[in-house]
Amino acid sequence: MKREIYLETTPLNEAIEKWMQRLEKDGALKPFAGEKIPVKDSLGRITAEPVIAKISSPFYHSSAMDGYAVRYVDTFGASETTPQKLKLKTQAVYVDTGDPMPDGFNAVVMIEDVNVVKAESREQGAETDEYIEIIEAATPWQNVRVIGEDIVATELILPENHKIRPVDIGAMLAGGHVEINVRKRPKVVIIPTGTEIVEPGTELKKGDIIEFNSRVLSGLVSEWGGEPVRFRIVPDNFEQLKAAILEAHEMGDMVVVNAGASAGSEDFTSSAIGELGEVLIHGVNIKPGKPVILGIVKGKSVLGIPGYPVSAYITFNLFAKPVIYKWQGREVEEPEKFKAVLSRQVASSLGQEEFLRVKLGRVGEKLIATPVSRGAGVLMSLVRADGFVRIPSMSEGIGAGTEVDVEPLRTKDEIENTIVCIGSHDNALDLLANALKKKYPKLSLSSAHVGSMGGLIALKKGEAHIAGTHLLDEDSGEYNVTFIKKLLPEKKVMLVNLVYREQGLLVQKGNPKNIKGFKDLAREDIMFINRQSGAGTRLLTDKHLKESGMNPKNIKGYDREEFTHMGVASAVLTGIADTGLAILASARALGLDFIPVAKERYDIAIPAEFYETEMIQNLLKIIREADEFKEMVVNLGGYDVSDMGRVM
Repeated sequence: MKREIYLETTPLNEAIEKWMQRLEKDGALKPFAGEKIPVKDSLGRITAEPVIAKISSPFYHSSAMDGYAVRYVDTFGASETTPQKLKLKTQAVYVDTGDPMPDGFNAVVMIEDVNVVKAESREQGAETDEYIEIIEAATPWQNVRVIGEDIVATELILPENHKIRPVDIGAMLAGGHVEINVRKRPKVVIIPTGTEIVEPGTELKKGDIIEFNSRVLSGLVSEWGGEPVRFRIVPDNFEQLKAAILEAHEMGDMVVVNAGASAGSEDFTSSAIGELGEVLIHGVNIKPGKPVILGIVKGKSVLGIPGYPVSAYITFNLFAKPVIYKWQGREVEEPEKFKAVLSRQVASSLGQEEFLRVKLGRVGEKLIATPVSRGAGVLMSLVRADGFVRIPSMSEGIGAGTEVDVEPLRTKDEIENTIVCIGSHDNALDLLANALKKKYPKLSLSSAHVGSMGGLIALKKGEAHIAGTHLLDEDSGEYNVTFIKKLLPEKKVMLVNLVYREQGLLVQKGNPKNIKGFKDLAREDIMFINRQSGAGTRLLTDKHLKESGMNPKNIKGYDREEFTHMGVASAVLTGIADTGLAILASARALGLDFIPVAKERYDIAIPAEFYETEMIQNLLKIIREADEFKEMVVNLGGYDVSDMGRVM
């Protein structure tokens, strides 16, 4: 088998056009035929034909009120000065709401507008007649629901290609339908591939990767109205992959092969599709998602989706969604775009259209877009992202402060109710975000970790509501105040303590390299992992190096940076580095040993213009009053919450 190397870098719009035009030419985009299902089970399905009312609703004249049915001509002349009496049973008949109108009666007088009176009988023992007394004449069909008031027989209830809503179900039932003809759900068979992937819940060994992409893609298929079919995991074997594609071909309307789309030694998808059918496109100039494969096997669409989760999500949306919609007689709606200001400069590769993930939040009058992790394999970047910014293929990036179009992943209301926190990372912020959402479901806390200095600069530029900071002034020994006065002289800022925390050197369990302090960082056998420039932890590192008389140039790994404490801990755990400076909570979270270095104060800086807002006051209530939150922070380890919530 000759392995194919993808050489194409087809522009995105050209790739979509070529893909859809070919399917259109082959007749492979026609809406699916219909199937009969009960109306009660039709929510979210797409009508395959117009729905015409079989009966009128109501199909008889009915009372719209509790009261008395009358003939309106019998009420002529009724007024406060000349009340009109109508004899019960012959001239007035009691009806409840919804009751059929008695034959010959054509109006209803509400019960609260009548008096029931009895007429005296002149004969001994004769039955006393009862009457109603009214003081206002009725109009024709007053308080009566006439035949067809809601739906008239033969009226169009729903057109073809309509997505059925709860109210539509009611209208169809009222119009006499118990079954409805809807489009068949497109079946999409998803084949997870890779010798290294294992089912969730499997006991893991080194080299295993939990298979979750197929579940994500299945969720998208369901969201789009299709029926996902998950195939068994197929190892990296060319013949087995071909057999799987052919088997899946008989099971559904579209086959999606996840992973194996690139050009590695075990990437067989392109060759397999090529032998079984035709590869239309292999390689689109997007980032992430370049090695996507678009093919046809025996008249059916077969997609090769990259294995990295972000690439899989983006390419599946771009190339599978419009096809699935077409099969249901629908069109993909253009997403509403928001105008936002990019918080920091972003460089991009020339020649590739990049899908930049961003977090959004309204700060003052500006909607701020803050970039998150850009790795194709970082699934949490999608979880945390509020939208995408597309960087054109002929652009080398976007400057800070540039207005950009954002394709949102959350609603406008959710974004408007987001507290934007930019600055230093701390694990307590994650707990705070959860506590805020639990107490105030409409609110969210969005954190971007750019270091303490970056957070204060974001406040200065009006790009955040709050900033986490732990900057130590070596001269005064004071935390944060000096830096705020220097960087934000024109702003009034409230400084609220969140925690005191322990910082130290993280080492693997048992401290195999016997690291005791900063002087050990100069050893030839020690690899260090640093925090990014501007981070409070970076400043603390430099302070101790200076006090120890050490030159950073002599430390291996000094220039290698992580943006969070957990990133440092992960690097030490996995052997990327032997040690790095981080908080005790991160060491405990990953089972690392900890060499104490310093106890520091971690505060939240809040500009005065936001301090009294409802969002921030609700956040402060949790910090100051929620014992459960404090207890959870303490349980992380290495935290002192004695001043939590205090204005410093």
